[in-house]
Amino acid sequence: MRKDFFGKTRDGRPSYSYTLSNGRGLEVVLCDYGATIVSIRVPDRSGHVDDVVLGHASLAEYENGGSFVGGTIGRYANRIARGEFKLGATSYALARNAPPNHLHGGPSGFHKQLWRAEDAASPCDRELALRYLSRDGEEGYPGNLTVSVRFAVSAERNDLRITFDATADGDTILNPTSHPYFNLAGETSRSILDHQLLIRAERFTPVDATMIPTGELRHVRNSPFDFTRLTAIGARINANDPQLALGSGYDHNWVLDRNAEGPDAPAAQLYDPATGRSLEIFTTEPGIQFYSGNSLNGGIRGKDGLPYAPRCGLCLETQHFPDSPNQPDFHSAVLKPGQRFHSVTMYRFSS
Repeated sequence: MRKDFFGKTRDGRPSYSYTLSNGRGLEVVLCDYGATIVSIRVPDRSGHVDDVVLGHASLAEYENGGSFVGGTIGRYANRIARGEFKLGATSYALARNAPPNHLHGGPSGFHKQLWRAEDAASPCDRELALRYLSRDGEEGYPGNLTVSVRFAVSAERNDLRITFDATADGDTILNPTSHPYFNLAGETSRSILDHQLLIRAERFTPVDATMIPTGELRHVRNSPFDFTRLTAIGARINANDPQLALGSGYDHNWVLDRNAEGPDAPAAQLYDPATGRSLEIFTTEPGIQFYSGNSLNGGIRGKDGLPYAPRCGLCLETQHFPDSPNQPDFHSAVLKPGQRFHSVTMYRFSS
């Protein structure tokens, strides 16, 4: 593992990047600010190596950015209606940073915090663990929460495994995820509309006008939300569908099928026909949010200095369902003292 100085935060603290590699063509660069995935470099079918995630060239751009590029998200990924939830008889108010709702842990969520590296001196060059203490009341969430995220690349395959573990000293809610924007053709080379996507899910959670799930688990068949077979993302993204109109494209949670093809089947697959690169996603989480980069508008720049255009990257965020603290029929996101949160997601690259 290589450690490099990445910059100083606004308050003068040093930040570092860490490079993990496996000798098989996979190289991952991580940053302790936001526990961020800065780059993932993998070969295509011809052996040419490209960076397949969006990112920034400097720490200042991550501090100033507002699109969660590559960051670790928490305490609660996705939206919470009206920025409110209850634990028992106690109500909690969160920032409404996606009015009228709370989004991705708030403006100073996990993605805006400096994490502490645990394995900086480890003899293994393929793993990095980052730890953060989210104090009681931070962004309105109750309880002191100790959370770690471990990134590990495999020696045998081009796999990146992301493992979350957490404990709290009081009742709280937790739903962390990683938020890389993928473009398997290379980070700014073209849009993702020609990418083909498969999501092993027969249902998704439709949303209301504020992008909060209605509570319905709707079947995807005969709709633009059917990705049960590899399908070009651009094939139906502009279809006359009310749900697509609400999100200006795809920005929805799919209900993963756990027994469709056995426990070891990937939850999702992304394929780029032009380069032959494929990404399979395996997860212990019950849902996955597919976001087609609709709000990228050229206002932020990539590592090469070029602006990110609409739909030049996509997110596949493994997660509990949006707004589950307010939806009793969804999987619970409550974490109590004495319990341990544990979640694993793995990205498998091939070509």
